[in-house]
Amino acid sequence: MAKPMTHVLLDIEGTTCPVDFVANTLFPYAANHLKAYLLNHSHEAQVQTLLADVQQAWRLDHQPQTSAVGPMNESGEQGPGVEELAVYLIELIEQDRKLPALKEIQGLVWEKGYRDGAIKAPLFPEVAECLQLWHQHELLLAVYSSGSVTAQQLLYANTVDGDLRALFSAWFDTRTGPKQSASSYLKISEELATTPNSILFASDSVDELTAARGAGMEVVFSDREGNPNRESGEFARITSLAQLSPLLLGRPTGG
Repeated sequence: MAKPMTHVLLDIEGTTCPVDFVANTLFPYAANHLKAYLLNHSHEAQVQTLLADVQQAWRLDHQPQTSAVGPMNESGEQGPGVEELAVYLIELIEQDRKLPALKEIQGLVWEKGYRDGAIKAPLFPEVAECLQLWHQHELLLAVYSSGSVTAQQLLYANTVDGDLRALFSAWFDTRTGPKQSASSYLKISEELATTPNSILFASDSVDELTAARGAGMEVVFSDREGNPNRESGEFARITSLAQLSPLLLGRPTGG
């Protein structure tokens, strides 16, 4: 790294949290509880707004020539009802579709699960200590994940190491832009009021690292046990966030 980093931007899955937590815990929990949640909360303004977005996506998938039809009325005459939309959303979960409204609804369902104590987020062993150390040394920490900001904050609020939200200064999801696009990382640097070359981005995705480096960020590939892709390509590879501390804090690496 040619210059000291002042900001650390972190992916979640495969970087700070095991991938299988999302695949084996969060997604199944959302799929199992989504219908009941929507039926119980469909009268709420926030949920109604999200369901309108879901209905639009449903029309584009099922009736692309009639996507301009207005929102459904109370009897559901102009589109699918809540139960049908729930089935559709569960299909999107199984397909790992990145529909923003789905991400927000999942976040609401997970929020209830976290609040009820049914969900706790595991982190890799060194993560909490590294985040606390970097924060103490006044590095600005931020998250960029395909999961919604709501879901990100819920995860870090309910980790096995406690509530870590205060360690982060900024949160970004795909509403900022695609994670495979350099423009998204330029936008993040603008939001953070810094230059891209002051930001270190860690992710388990070569495509994301390529985009971030294209924007001018420093990047490292996170290689964790259980990650679906462990080929780092041309990128520097780490197996623990602790490996970044000597670089971020300006300490000698030893050896």
